[in-house]
Amino acid sequence: MSTHPIAERRRSRLPVFLTALLLALAVVGMNFVLWGVADRPTHVEPWQGQVAGFAFSAYQRYQSPFNNTHPSDQELERDLALLSRYTHRIRTYSSLESPSIPRLAQKYGLDVMAGAWLDGRLERNEQEMDALVAQARRWPDIKRVMVGNEVLLRNDLTPQQLMAYLDRARAAIRQPVSTAEPWHIWETYPELAQHVDFITVHLLPYWEGVPRKQAIDEALMRYRQLQQWFPDKHIVIGEIGWPSNGDRFEYARPSIADEAIFLREWLNVARNLGIDYYLMEAIDQPWKEALGNRRVEAYWGFFGADRQLKFPLAGPVLEDVNWPWKATAAALLAFLPMLWFALAFARFRLIGRFFFLVLIQLAAALVVWSATVPFFFYLDVVDWAMLVLLFPAQLAILAILLINGFEFVEVLWRKRWLRHFALLPPDDAATQPFVSIHLACCNEPPEMVIATLDSLAALDYHNYEVLVIDNNTKSDEVWKPVEAYCEKLGSRFRFFHLNPWPGFKAGALNYGLKETDPRAEVIAAIDADYVVRADWLSALTGYFHDRKVAVVQCPQAHRDFEHNAFRRMTNWESDGFFRIGMHHRNERNAIIQHGTMTMVRRNALEGTGGWSEWTICEDAELGLRLMHAGYDTVYVDEVMGRGLTPADFTAYKSQRYRWAFGAMQILKGRWGWMVHRSPLRAGQRFHFLTGWFSWFADALHLVFTLMALAWTAGMLAWPAVFSLPMQLFLIPVLGFFVAKTLFGIVLFRARVPCSWRETIMASIASMGLSHAIARGIWMGLIKKQGVFVRTAKSRRLAKKPSAFASVREELLMAAALLLAIGGMMLDYGGRYLEGQLWMIILAAQAIPYVSALIGAWVAHRSREQPEEAVQIDSPSPRGAAIGTGDAATVN
Repeated sequence: MSTHPIAERRRSRLPVFLTALLLALAVVGMNFVLWGVADRPTHVEPWQGQVAGFAFSAYQRYQSPFNNTHPSDQELERDLALLSRYTHRIRTYSSLESPSIPRLAQKYGLDVMAGAWLDGRLERNEQEMDALVAQARRWPDIKRVMVGNEVLLRNDLTPQQLMAYLDRARAAIRQPVSTAEPWHIWETYPELAQHVDFITVHLLPYWEGVPRKQAIDEALMRYRQLQQWFPDKHIVIGEIGWPSNGDRFEYARPSIADEAIFLREWLNVARNLGIDYYLMEAIDQPWKEALGNRRVEAYWGFFGADRQLKFPLAGPVLEDVNWPWKATAAALLAFLPMLWFALAFARFRLIGRFFFLVLIQLAAALVVWSATVPFFFYLDVVDWAMLVLLFPAQLAILAILLINGFEFVEVLWRKRWLRHFALLPPDDAATQPFVSIHLACCNEPPEMVIATLDSLAALDYHNYEVLVIDNNTKSDEVWKPVEAYCEKLGSRFRFFHLNPWPGFKAGALNYGLKETDPRAEVIAAIDADYVVRADWLSALTGYFHDRKVAVVQCPQAHRDFEHNAFRRMTNWESDGFFRIGMHHRNERNAIIQHGTMTMVRRNALEGTGGWSEWTICEDAELGLRLMHAGYDTVYVDEVMGRGLTPADFTAYKSQRYRWAFGAMQILKGRWGWMVHRSPLRAGQRFHFLTGWFSWFADALHLVFTLMALAWTAGMLAWPAVFSLPMQLFLIPVLGFFVAKTLFGIVLFRARVPCSWRETIMASIASMGLSHAIARGIWMGLIKKQGVFVRTAKSRRLAKKPSAFASVREELLMAAALLLAIGGMMLDYGGRYLEGQLWMIILAAQAIPYVSALIGAWVAHRSREQPEEAVQIDSPSPRGAAIGTGDAATVN
């Protein structure tokens, strides 16, 4: 009995679908496990009973004394009604602000320790004292009076002034009187105790920099010290607590879980020991972030600003009780992309699919976490504006990471290349397509061009011609010998001298098109410094028998680099892209065409408009244009010719700047092709859009470095205004840097046949180009026209400039970052984790600039004996310009 073909195909796809489904479900399960492990419950003794008292500030979420917005009586009454369910005592700080509190508190059976706020404003102090005395005489629920709060700590008044206020209050009212200060103020001014009826102390272990696990013992130790110092005075702890959010202070870390554990432990300890205390504080007060610009000040409440309990008083303690919902959201966000990837790329090995699914799930989890974490903070308009800027930047970081991860997985864990092209057997002379080889040059050393011509003359191919188009060379001594040598080589070689001629290299190549032999079917472009193999044409032109093929490309490679340290590092940096990025792009017919060792179908080239003179990267633009016209490209990873590396770091930077600038010209000019309906396939759009992401990362790196320097300067000069960035924003940035570096190094080691030393030097070369790339990106986005700057490849240079003449900007940036790190070490040291992370980020931001200095130094030390500097044309964007895996791709 025969089987229907459709049913057979469905059955054959079923194992693939089941494998993909199981992989996605396994990763989803891991997602829940990781969320759970990150928020493991802590078991603490439960609290049952009343809290002894709360320090009470009644400002609502968006109210503040700084903008003169105060709670209404209705808002006060709601808060007091809430607190009366948990305590019978409250403490206030001012008698002028919210004077109705004693009246409303009496309604709910709350005893009040009323306060008068004292500071350096003596006239206002008198008003506070008068209001305090009047209220204490009027309201029977005022059981204690507090004259001043941390007045001596702030140095607002002298001890004598404060003691005078205390004496006045004790003489005017019947209630016991005290003032509140930290323990060390009572130790410093013991005479203060003679002017109070009881000692009120603030015990806040967080501000002692004590870890939460030691905080209770710290508080009890200070409490017992006060009992020893003042045995005849009753001790009241006016403030004790732990913050739920904000910045780490030395070894003290604020968190909801730490606050819950501290308070539940304290409540039980204090009840057992009979300690008189007021928790700091009843309700979170977001306006307090403005007090010294310390974020943590807003998060001391038993209740949040929404008037909800921040943690349970019984049962296990969790930092985030909503983690199951977040884990579910992350799973739902990632599931369909994971299932699609596992199905679409079933050809990858199982470990590769699993690895990328984990990356997708981690990215989804980070998106959920980043989108929800701001709601744990009390953010103002400026904070939200910053988040609006930072969140897209974080999405871009994740996109770059996934793009690099895709390349990593495909290159390492493919079973085979789908589009693998090898050298072909030579055609016989009768079937060989006629090839017109175009060599555009300007100010090239004649001996170098002659070496290239000799290799072309030795080609094992019958049907070809060579057109040498010299454009804008001024000196007859440079171009005349080349013209004479072409005449010597015979009629197959033709020489054209154009001066003046517009359009840079593209203009010269377009002139060559007009002079091409009518028989030519293929145009081959080559740079003036390349020496080619004899079988270059014979082993590759056979691909043009397929009418859909428009481009046949071979990798760029170099010669004479082995004994020069700088040329070695640039050679291997370049080699990485052709062994990694070009293969990755070739799988989706999306290679980058570059202007040497490339062959183009003539009618496709002419039919789509020739070489574009509006961009300084005409070769990469042509490749994209041919793909848009529906043609296929072929990448043969076989070295068929070798040229020269850039002569020095100046030339190296100039070359990469040009590629970056030209890439932006192409992006702007062909944007519609990328984002609107066009003949480009999805894979081609993907590579030509995402291929720029790594270079955009360099451009953003420059911006973020300048911002980081400005922020660091602010933290050092005005620490009350500029605070340390939050840990939650720093860790993802560091994680991205580490992951991207690891991806690059692992791929490079797997694909490029060089030593670890050469790998490191290639990495330094790649990272050292970051600043040049950033400038090229920004200038390319801003400016319309660029100048085609040729890349110097002379073997000998006329003069030997300063080692760092080519990297002055990088030197300035590196020095600024190192100074910033030094300043942070002096001012912050290792007290804060956020400070340590910030210094690590500054160090990471310095790596590209330091790499540029190393590259320039290596180039300077590797220079050969002086000789006339000559400019040699260089090809435009390799994958570095418009592709992932910028050469070594370890930056």
